[in-house]
Amino acid sequence: MQTPLNPFKQALQQQRPQIGLWMGLGSTVTTDICAGAGFDWLAIDGEHGPNDLTTLLAQLQVVAGHPTSHPVVRVAHDNPALLKQVLDIGATTVLVPMVDTAEQAAAIVKACRYPQDDGLGGVRGMAGTRASRWGRYPHYAKEANAQVCVLVQAETREALRNLDAIAAIPGVDGVFIGPADLSASMGFVGNPTHPEVQAAIVDAIQRIRTAGKAAGILMGDEALVRQYLELGALFVAVGVDSMILSRQTSALAAKYKAGLTELSASKGAY
Repeated sequence: MQTPLNPFKQALQQQRPQIGLWMGLGSTVTTDICAGAGFDWLAIDGEHGPNDLTTLLAQLQVVAGHPTSHPVVRVAHDNPALLKQVLDIGATTVLVPMVDTAEQAAAIVKACRYPQDDGLGGVRGMAGTRASRWGRYPHYAKEANAQVCVLVQAETREALRNLDAIAAIPGVDGVFIGPADLSASMGFVGNPTHPEVQAAIVDAIQRIRTAGKAAGILMGDEALVRQYLELGALFVAVGVDSMILSRQTSALAAKYKAGLTELSASKGAY
C-alpha cells in the first residue's frame, strides 16, 4: 500500500486557497460536527486548547471519517520529541507557534523528516506507528517526508524582522501569521485590526508569497479575510469553534429573553 498523499499540501502547492476553522474545544463531538461542515481544513489546537496526545489522536480519527476536511495539528511548542509524537499518531500537517528565527524553522523541518539523502538533515525517529498504519504502508519511511506539511507561525516583531529568512528555509511549506500575538508584540494588545498591525500583515503576506511559500492567517472579519485572499493568502481560518458557540448561544438566549421581558410588560404584573 502506498502512503496516502497529503491533499492539503497538494492544494497549497497548486495555489488553491483553503478555507479553515479553528478547533480549540478538545471535543470529538464538536470536531465531528465541524468536520462535516465543508471546511477544507481544521486546526486542532494543542497550544491553547485543552488537548494532549490522546485527545489529538481521537480527533484525528474523527476527521479521518470526513475525507474532504484535512486536520492541521497545532502543537504547543517546537520540541522535537513532541513533533515526533504528533506525526507518529497520524498527523501529516503540523503548525508550530512562535517561530522567530530561520534557525528555529530549520530545526523544526529536521524534526519532522526522516533521515534521507536530501540535504535537509532529518532527525525524526523511526517507529511502526499509526502514521504507517502499524507497518501496513511498507514504504512509509521513504515516502513520509514528501507528504508531511510543515507550517510555522510568525507572530512577533522578531519573526517579521526574520520573515524572509524563515520563509526561505527548505522544507517550510507555509508561514502562518498570528494576528492576536502579533498585535500584542507590536504594542496593540487585543487590537489585531489596528492599522499598523494590518499593514504589517499585508506586508508579511506579500513577502511570504515572494519567497514562494504559502501564507496563512486566522481572521473572523469577513472583509479582511477577503482582502487576505485577494493578496494571495492560501490557508485562511475564518472562525473559532468556541467563539461560534459562545456568540451564537448568547445571541439566541438574549433574543428570546428580550421577547419575554416585552411580553411580561405588555401583560402587566399578576
